[in-house]
Amino acid sequence: MRVKVFFIHTVSGLTGMFNELCAELVPDADLCHVSDESIIQRILAAEGLTPAVCRRACEHIVAAEAAGAQVIQLTCSSISPCADVAQHLVAVPVLKIDEPMVRVAVQGYQSVGVVATNPGTLKPSTQLVEAVAREMGKEVEVKSVLCEGAYSAWLSGNREEHDRIVRAHLLDLMDGVEVVCLAQVSMSRAADALTDEQKRVPVLSSPHLAVERLAAVVAGLSAEQGP
Repeated sequence: MRVKVFFIHTVSGLTGMFNELCAELVPDADLCHVSDESIIQRILAAEGLTPAVCRRACEHIVAAEAAGAQVIQLTCSSISPCADVAQHLVAVPVLKIDEPMVRVAVQGYQSVGVVATNPGTLKPSTQLVEAVAREMGKEVEVKSVLCEGAYSAWLSGNREEHDRIVRAHLLDLMDGVEVVCLAQVSMSRAADALTDEQKRVPVLSSPHLAVERLAAVVAGLSAEQGP
């Protein structure tokens, strides 16, 4: 039986990428997308997640369940903490975009770099690494870096400047850690442009790993529902 998956975005333009990943990894799911850019704008203005913004994200999650969602996938690390709150409000799985990536990093390495362009994303992403390490009973050193100016360049449409700033910070961060986690989906293009020689340590991005985990959740629901 097909499973209905809702994606909740804070940035428009991600629909195509997640549709492509799901076509590859979750072909039997029915996909719906909700985008609310006011969330990321409010996070930027407050320099972090606020109770009002968390409530707004949870409203979308509750509405998605009411519309028939059987799994809800958040696609922004800035609102990942909202999943923990929303899970008490709905009876369907609410998945964080960055958790599978963080689990890979913490499981395999002792020194983890977290790089972000949005200051509102850096703190929750860093805290997630620390929380997963505690859960796994591992000692992990976390080094967090904000790419100053990159997000402004992204919002103004200057993708070349955004990528240049991100690449410079990545190259510097890789000297001091064993693995790097990209805190935002928008940073993947800049990381992909690095040569194999420049990637001195693994650079992890969230979308593919998140959809792999989503596929496993959908498969479990399909098995429960039967043919």
